[in-house]
Amino acid sequence: MKVAIVHEWLTVVAGSESCFKEFANIYPEADIFVLVSDEKSLEKLGIQKERVTNSFIQKLPKAKTKWKNYLALFPFAVEQFDLSGYDLIISSSHAVAKGVITNANQVHICYIYSPIRYAWDLYHQYLNESGLQTGLKGLVAKRILHYIRRWDRQTANNVDEFIPISNYVEKRVWRTYRRKSYKVIYPPVQVGEFTLCENKEDFYLTASRLVPYKKIDLIVEAFSTMPDKRLIVIGDGPEMKKIQAKSGENITLLGYQPFEVLKDHMQRARAFIFAAEEDFGIIPIEAQACGTPVIAYGKGGSLETVRGKFINESLENGLTGLYFKEQTVSSLKESIDHFEKYEDIFKPSEIRQFSLKFDRNIFVEEVSKTFKEIFEKHRL
Repeated sequence: MKVAIVHEWLTVVAGSESCFKEFANIYPEADIFVLVSDEKSLEKLGIQKERVTNSFIQKLPKAKTKWKNYLALFPFAVEQFDLSGYDLIISSSHAVAKGVITNANQVHICYIYSPIRYAWDLYHQYLNESGLQTGLKGLVAKRILHYIRRWDRQTANNVDEFIPISNYVEKRVWRTYRRKSYKVIYPPVQVGEFTLCENKEDFYLTASRLVPYKKIDLIVEAFSTMPDKRLIVIGDGPEMKKIQAKSGENITLLGYQPFEVLKDHMQRARAFIFAAEEDFGIIPIEAQACGTPVIAYGKGGSLETVRGKFINESLENGLTGLYFKEQTVSSLKESIDHFEKYEDIFKPSEIRQFSLKFDRNIFVEEVSKTFKEIFEKHRL
């Protein structure tokens, strides 16, 4: 069986790349097709560059760092990959990878992180943050995204089965493509790299790249109004100056830190604060792998990655955190106050146990079994 794995780009190593790496390890003889890649990322992932075929975008100016500037070319570029000699196509897709051209004799499985967010549910946010709501550039951007939406929906018909990363994404796949998913398989988390810590200290932690949708500014603003509570922020990014300006004396900004420092703080934190609306969200699971409870925005993937309750619901044993209802300072503060009132109900050993369901070994076993099932079901 000849296997091809298609991914959008290998220029950064983040959550989707951890899934891609597992696919490449499960199918070590598979060929890999990407729009653009760089040697540093391939080395981090343990991928030999001889396995990788890049699109023509790789040869365009600054493609390795400014690949998103070529958004309009993505659909055309991914259609140029000749996959006619392969039996199984695995697209690892959060943008255009699922749009590869296949034929009736092939089986195409799409492991989907999300339909193209900046063309669908984050369309207006993307235009606002990019300053593209008005003017000639704005008009061009809107036309490109309109074309991509039509292309994205049309190419969903090339996929035999969708495997979404969460129930939240499964609903979006149905809403966007009117396609039922085969099943949900949660992404792998390296739970084994984190250890349980029963003894918590008197500080709260959040960690993330400092970009708008992560809502770190909201967390900092909330803690600035609670000077008796200490917050530590790990991470760097374009929002750093804005966040610095909002930070009170009870808030420590550590910037980027290596893994060991992050893990140490996760183990000792009283609770981890997570304010983003994510499709899945790996870092709250990593915190829980340390036995640390999570106070999370109650929408999106957090409803699956945290076993929590909203403050108006009855608490019970076995919870791993709490949800706050709105991305507002007042809502977050209410949940923190509620957490401190009932803190004893959150048991580090139970929180750690919950995180184990997301372990990498479970992902590898589930993917291997499910992809084999799908191939046998659809092969002619």
